[in-house]
This record gives sequence, C-alpha cells and structure tokens, in this order.
Amino acid sequence: MRTRRIAMALLVAAALAGCARNNKAAKDEHAHDENLQLTNYSVDFEVFVEAVPFVVGQPGDISAHFSFLKNFKPLTGGSVTASLIIGTDGIRQTLEQPTRPGIYKFSLQPAVAGTGKLVFDIKTPGGISQITIPNIKVYTDVHDAQHEAAAAAATSSNGVVFTKEQSWKVDFATDEVRREPFGQIIRATAQIQPSQGDERIITAKTGGIVLFPGDNVVDGKAVSAGQTLFSIDGSGMADNNLSVRYAEAESEYNRAKVECDRKTELARENIVSQSDLLKAKTDFANAEANYNNLKRNFSAGKQSASSPIGGFVTRVLVRNGEYAEAGQPVLVVSQNRDLFIKAELQPRYFDILGGVTSANFRTLDNNRTYTLEELGGHMVSYGKSTDISNPLVPVVFQVNNKAGFLSGSFVELYIKTQTSAQAVTVPNESIVEEMGSYFVFVQLTPEFFEKRAVKKGVTDGIRTEITKGVSEGDRVVSKGAILVKLAQASGTLDAHSGHVH
Repeated sequence: MRTRRIAMALLVAAALAGCARNNKAAKDEHAHDENLQLTNYSVDFEVFVEAVPFVVGQPGDISAHFSFLKNFKPLTGGSVTASLIIGTDGIRQTLEQPTRPGIYKFSLQPAVAGTGKLVFDIKTPGGISQITIPNIKVYTDVHDAQHEAAAAAATSSNGVVFTKEQSWKVDFATDEVRREPFGQIIRATAQIQPSQGDERIITAKTGGIVLFPGDNVVDGKAVSAGQTLFSIDGSGMADNNLSVRYAEAESEYNRAKVECDRKTELARENIVSQSDLLKAKTDFANAEANYNNLKRNFSAGKQSASSPIGGFVTRVLVRNGEYAEAGQPVLVVSQNRDLFIKAELQPRYFDILGGVTSANFRTLDNNRTYTLEELGGHMVSYGKSTDISNPLVPVVFQVNNKAGFLSGSFVELYIKTQTSAQAVTVPNESIVEEMGSYFVFVQLTPEFFEKRAVKKGVTDGIRTEITKGVSEGDRVVSKGAILVKLAQASGTLDAHSGHVH
C-alpha cells in the first residue's frame, strides 16, 4: 500500500514538472514571436517599423509603414532606401515601389554586432526626406535578441490596437503634447458685422417713386460696381417734380450760357465791367453743374442709382413702387470681405483687455475654429467706458472673410491674453468624454494606444489645458479619437499578439 502511495506521488510530481516546463516553453515561444517596434518622424513623414530582432549573420525582415504627416495618409509611390549602419559598416536595400500602399518590406542581414542606426531615405516627386532611428542593436545571440525585444514591447492593461491600415482609411492624426504659454482665456459670444468700408448704403438722390428693374433685386443678389439698381420716378409728382426740375435746369443752363457768351464779347470792347463778366461766368458754371448732374442721372423722366461697389444686396429697405424722400436709404450693398467681430464683455475683464494677444473664432454651425492670424485679422478696439443702458465693455476684431462668415450671424469667441505662465495642452479633438470623465489616447506605438484619464483646464477653442494625466512630449490621437474608442469597445485584437502585414 505504501509503495502504491509513493508511486502516485512520483506521478503527480512528474506531471507538475511537466506543466512548469510547458508554461516556460509557452512563455519562451511567445517571447520568440516578439518583433521590434520602432517609430520616428521627419518634417514630412512618420515611419513605423516592425522588424525581426537583428542578429549577426541572419536576415532581418523589416516592415516599414510610411505616413505623410500633413494628413497621415500612406506613401503610395516613390523609392525608399533602408540602411543599417553599425560604426563604419553598413548594409542597404532600395525598393522603387511599396509592397503595398504605405508599406515597404526590406530584408537586411547584418555582418557585425553592436549599436548603430536604421536610416530611411525617401525619394518622391515632391522631394527627398530622411528618417533616422537611433540605438539599433545587432546581437550575436538569437535568444538574447528575442528576449530584449519582448521586454521592450509596448504593453498596457488599458490599451487598444488601431492598425495603420485602419487609420489610413479614416480622418486620423496624432500630435505631440506641448508645454506652451497659456494665459487667461475670455470666452464670449460675438456677432459678425460688416466693416465700415465693406458696406455701402445707397440712398435716393431725389424724392419720387422707387422702381426696381425686374423682380430680382432681393437680399443676396450679386451686383457689380456701376450696375444700375433702381430708379426714382418723380415725373408724376405735383411737388418737386423731377421732370420740371430737369427742364428748369436745362433752361437756366441755356440762358446762363448765352449771357456769359454775350458779356464775354462785350468785355473785349470794354462795354461791361470785369465784375459783371465774372458774375456771368459764375452763374453759367453753377447752371452747368446742376444741369450736368441731372442729365447724368436723369433718363426718360427718371433718376437712376447704381452700386458704387461690387458685392451683393444685404437689405432692401424700400418696396417697389414706394415713395422715397431725397436722402432716404433704399438698398444696402456689402462685399462681405472685411468684417467686424464684436463681443460685449463683463467689466471685470477690462483690466486685462490691454494684454490681448490673439483670438480664436468657432462657428456654431460646423464647429470649425479659426485663428485671428489665419483670417489676417487684428483687434480694432475695446470700450473704455460703460453707461447705465449698457454696462458691458465692447471688444471689436476685424478679419478678412476667408472663412465665409455670414454677416449678422454669431460665433463663439476665445480671447487670448498675454501671460508668462506655461501649461501642458492637447488638441481639443483629442479629448473624449465618457460618463462625465475625460480621456485621451496616448500613442505607445503608431498602432497601439493607451486610454488615459485626464483632468482638463481651460480651452482656447483649439487646444485645451491638461492639468493631470499626460506629460510634455507624449503623443496623443488628435483626429479620430472616437474611432479609436470604438475599436477598443470592439476588442477585436490582442495588443500583444503582433499582426503580420
């Protein structure tokens, strides 16, 4: 009986030892599958490299993913040379076209061990660029290479895989967390208004009935400089009849001309004095000016009015057939080119308005944000006093309407003030809200991101201050963060598995 128990114990011990060996073998096998994951940037490109750890005398497969930094789309054409340089020794390979859009696959077999660099030279029709990845180790032992690659692999319990193939298909980008001057931000609602030189009010030059040429003189109608917009018909008026005035002006012009010519001839014979001649010339000049003015604008019993500028009609103030007094506004024409953006602030901001450095404007319809510099604008003025009827302080910016702002509409205004304080900031689009908490996706590799909780401060409409959660130099998803969040929710990939392109 005792012998039987001893035999059973030996069998259990052997089984446990076998399990331990199997677990260790599984761990070693997983470590052996680990690839190097390398990332770097040039002015124009991002490169993400997945490579077999480099060992002397063995071919090292390299899968390099190239993305344009301007839009994070794949490099689809051009030659790329990969060079592995250890000291003075180096090997290289050139591919004239990508293996697949954005992906170039190289194979380099190092001849010497040591620490060097991996260099990519990119030639495209747009120019030449170079990306260098430093601190590349070439090992003499395969086991050491594989274990160090496994130890260096990016891991996170809250990570999500979002492959380059996925990001290339959507609106995606990453950006560095920056530490920059970030002063007090004044947030307000502002109204778009036409500037003084951008808008013209066209008035009736004489009293009469307003007649529009057709039925298309309406708000929004495009007009050109010198185009006739309406006419004033005063021919049927009992008082201040334009036809009568024109006839009187023409008669007075003819009379003054004859009188001036007569006295000019008599003055040559010294029959009239120089003062009488001067008076005759003055009367003729006045009559001529009055007559020419009416003649220039008077046609078929009507006086025409034209647009002094090119633009479009913003307001029609008089209906067709309605009587208008001389000097009464009839139409407003605007170029919608130079605009005022006006906000009214609480008096508590008055002391810091002298230190305004810039401003950002966010449209309410499409949430697009523009900087003051982007619109070629500047701060015009701010109020220096208030009154009982309006205790607020006006602030006015002038901008070029490159954004297609609509006069009369409203925008969200972020006024930036001068400061020496520094703050850690991220793009607004980086921040994802979830049940009242805020998160960003921090890049561990260009295909692996960690969801990290942050505490945010103020925003200038483009970037937001982060007081806790990220550090300067971290790289976060700046476009497409919601898509990465959806990828995390699907949980389709193991972040540690390593996929094959």
